[in-house]
Amino acid sequence: MDVVCLDLEGVLIPEIWIEFAAHTGIDELKATTRDIPDYDELMTMRLSILDKHNLGLNEIQEVIAGMKPLEGAVDFVDWLRSEFQLIILSDTFYEFADPFMVQLGRPTLFCHRLEVAESGKVTGYKLRQKDPKRASVKALKSLNYRILAAGDSYNDTTMLSEADAGFLFMAPDNVIAEFPQYPSITNYDDLRTALFAARG
Repeated sequence: MDVVCLDLEGVLIPEIWIEFAAHTGIDELKATTRDIPDYDELMTMRLSILDKHNLGLNEIQEVIAGMKPLEGAVDFVDWLRSEFQLIILSDTFYEFADPFMVQLGRPTLFCHRLEVAESGKVTGYKLRQKDPKRASVKALKSLNYRILAAGDSYNDTTMLSEADAGFLFMAPDNVIAEFPQYPSITNYDDLRTALFAARG
C-alpha cells in the first residue's frame, strides 16, 4: 500500500507567515523554511518579532481567516485521496492549520502546537518530536507502507530522503540547487503523473 506524505505550506496552501508579513508590513516575518534551514532558529526569531510588535495568535488567525488553499489544491487533494492514503506532514501548528483542513476536506495532519497565554500572546511552541517528518515516514515504513513524498523547503528534505520516492514541488531555486537528487515539479498535473509513475 502506498501512502503519500505532503508538506502543507507552499504545496497546498500559501505560506502563512508570508501572508502575515504582508498584512502587518513586517518584512522580517517573510522568512520561512525555504530560507532558514534551522527550524528552532526560525521560530525563535518569529516569536521575538511578535513580542516586539505586541502581536499574537488572535492577529495571525484573523489573517488566516481570509486565506484559501492554492488554486487547484482542493481538487488535487480529492484526487489523491481517491488513489492513495494521504497524510500531511507539516511544521505548521494546529492553531494555524485548522481552517485550511476544513477547506481541504479534513485530510490527516501531523504538525505541532503553539503555547499561548490567555491574552493570545504566543509564548512558545511544542514540537511533536525531533525531525518529525523523517520520523513519521520511518514509522509508516515500519508498518510496511511504501511512502511517496513531496515538499518545497529545507525542512522537507529529510522526509524526501527517507521516502521510497521523493519530489520537490514548487520549490525555490536555492533548494532545487542544493538537492538536485529530487525531481523538481511545478504543477499539480505533473505531480499526479510523477506519483502514478512512482507507485508500487
